Amino acid sequence: MAFTSREPATGNAAVIAWRHPKPQGAQGRCIGRTDLPVDRRKAKRLAHRIRRQARLHGWPRCVHTSPLKRCADVGRCLRRWGWRHVVDARLLEVDFGRWDGLPWSAIAHAEVNAWCDDFAQHAPGGGEPLVDVLQRARAWSPRADEPGQPPLPALIVAHAGWMLARRWALTQANAPRFAAQWPAAPGHGQRWFLP
Repeated sequence: MAFTSREPATGNAAVIAWRHPKPQGAQGRCIGRTDLPVDRRKAKRLAHRIRRQARLHGWPRCVHTSPLKRCADVGRCLRRWGWRHVVDARLLEVDFGRWDGLPWSAIAHAEVNAWCDDFAQHAPGGGEPLVDVLQRARAWSPRADEPGQPPLPALIVAHAGWMLARRWALTQANAPRFAAQWPAAPGHGQRWFLP
């Protein structure tokens, strides 16, 4: 399933999401909610891009991020420049339970295969099944817990799993049954327009 990220900045895009910068120490590991740092320069570089695009398109000066450093550090940069930064746990990456932070080589192949064969319902490492991530991403709204109803579009710095889940949940009728149906992740720092 291929998704395009080149949708127009106006129209149906209620959420404009950037994937966080590449975290340090993630190589070869199962990373969901493990709170890895990002290089300060990379966080600042992405914050500059977001600020520049917001000026160009007249988007609100408010950014929502997950509490994990790889997202929140970008929001903190924007906050220093006068932006509103909303930290929102509903934007967290997938919870991989006991797998989280482990090298993929340390996770039993049988466990990974069980997850891949029942991709929507199986809770990897005893964590969060995809159906729960899809529901969380589908239900997310920047207006749910905020007074003053901030203007749309909502600008967020998010995780690949959340971005994929949001797009899937709002464009596909059913959850994917097998892992092979799940699309490729956006690149670090990549921008997606989401419904």
